[in-house]
Order: sequence, then structure tokens, then C-alpha cells
Amino acid sequence: MTAAYRVVAVSGSLHEPSKTTALIRAIGAAIAERADIEFELIELTDIGPDLAGALRRDQLPARVEDKLLAVEKADLLIVGSPVYRASFTGLFKHLFDFVGQYELVGKPVLLAATGGGERHALIIEHQLRPLFAFFQALTLPLGVYASDTDFAGYEISSEVLHSRIALAAERALPLVGYAATRPVELLAG
Repeated sequence: MTAAYRVVAVSGSLHEPSKTTALIRAIGAAIAERADIEFELIELTDIGPDLAGALRRDQLPARVEDKLLAVEKADLLIVGSPVYRASFTGLFKHLFDFVGQYELVGKPVLLAATGGGERHALIIEHQLRPLFAFFQALTLPLGVYASDTDFAGYEISSEVLHSRIALAAERALPLVGYAATRPVELLAG
């Protein structure tokens, strides 16, 4: 039996363990509780060294190319980054620099981020959402932001955050189903 939806998550964290990766995993788990999915997590801590030295997609090792193809073929993307210098991490952006310009058109994307405090929460609206708007992706209206106070070590300890994750998962699935039934046609320019 095949999964109904292919969910690919990208953690932009450069550290292991990582609060961002914990948040991304929790969002994936919440979606898996509500739908039949195949879940793949792409961690920059794993592919970063192979990604960093490439200037063109054809310079990427096969294992990184496989990750890019997974991003492009996903039914739902979950993307998250810690806040670095008021934005997402550079390697996170570098990964998406290699994604085909029209490969994410109409694809639902759930945005997530972590930061030291609540003052960084606007990363979702001012950094992540514009990046995926470029790709004409369908960014979900509800993003998930978590601060240090939402964690005990690298485990989510906040019931409020658990509730936000559950709400984001519930709101994501109808849009994933809708997007999956709508073929995206590109006009040749």
C-alpha cells in the first residue's frame, strides 16, 4: 500500500541536536496522526558539507540531488530554520537556490521557525513567506514559530506550541488534498 501523501521536511539548522529539527519532526508527526503519509526529513547537518561547495546543481553529489528531487516531488513541504542574523540560515537558502524555479508552483508549504525569543517570530512573514512566494508555492496561512521557552532541552515542553502544531496540521491537510487534485500548467513564455 502506498502513502496518500509524500511529505518532505527541510530543517535549516546547522546543529545536532536542534530545536528546529525537533519542531519539524513534531509537525510531521502531527500530520502523520491525521493522514496516511510517507515522511522524509532533510537535515542540513547531514547534507550541508556536500551542498556548501556547489555553485551549480550539476556540481551536487547524487545524494544531495536526490534530496532536491524529493523537495520538488513532495505533496507537502514542511520547511523550518532557526533565526540567524534576522533571517534563515545561509545553507537553507543555498539549498533552495538549486530548486527549479517552477518546481514548487501550487505546492503547499508549511512554514516553521525557531528563535531565542518572540521578537524573532516575524521571520515567517518577512523571510520565509517571500522566498516561497517566488516559487509560486502555496504557503499555508498558519506558520509555526517556537522560542527557547517552548523547549526543555531539545524536547517541546509547551502545551501551547503542541496546540499550534496540531492546528497547523489540521489546516494543512485540506489544502494538500486540494493541491493534489489540481494539475499545475505553466505557460510557455
